[in-house]
Amino acid sequence: MLENLRRIVLDVLKPHEPNIVEMAQEVAKMNGVEGVNITLYEIDHHVENAKVTVEGNGLAYQELKDLIEKNGAAIHSIDEVAAGHSLIEDVVTHQD
Repeated sequence: MLENLRRIVLDVLKPHEPNIVEMAQEVAKMNGVEGVNITLYEIDHHVENAKVTVEGNGLAYQELKDLIEKNGAAIHSIDEVAAGHSLIEDVVTHQD
């Protein structure tokens, strides 16, 4: 199944190994990936919480999920998804 996903932002709980450099390099090798950012926002003795942002054309969510799980990590939540022909950035409104 061809997916038209262009951006996926995930909240991931991961072990210390592989580190975020190694994990980013693996994600970057996936088909359709143009860029990946991984930011740690919490670290404890056994695990790290990370924000994983992946952008590209035709990203395959299931393939990304499988790669993350293969590395001993778990997806806590899908925080943002963008699909279609172009990316639309959030607009600040009065509610924000």
